[in-house]
Amino acid sequence: MKKDKKRILIIEDNEILISTMQFILAKEGYNLLLAKSGKEGLSLAEKERIDLVITDLALPYANGYEIIDSIRKGSLNKDVPIIIISGYRDDNSLAEGFEVGANDYVRKPISPSELIFRVRLRIGHAE
Repeated sequence: MKKDKKRILIIEDNEILISTMQFILAKEGYNLLLAKSGKEGLSLAEKERIDLVITDLALPYANGYEIIDSIRKGSLNKDVPIIIISGYRDDNSLAEGFEVGANDYVRKPISPSELIFRVRLRIGHAE
């Protein structure tokens, strides 16, 4: 029996960055769900079973902290690993992300090899 590919929800409003991450992670074999706003991301997180969330912090309609907090308080994906991607350079933003329940952090601009490494560290290979 073939195992299902691992599903990653990417929540990012920057078209270029979401396309880049989609290219990198699809090439690795992951099944991707894409959301371009916090509202869209939360909707997907509430109704789809996922293995990992990658979220920006600065998003329209619900920021990354609100998304993480909401996922952690939900039921379907409350234990899913969450990786923050952000261009914020201050330690407070990072600390706040971990306080609300993030598991990892990748700085923008993202490095493809670092992104793949962090994803694999959290959920392993695509299948």
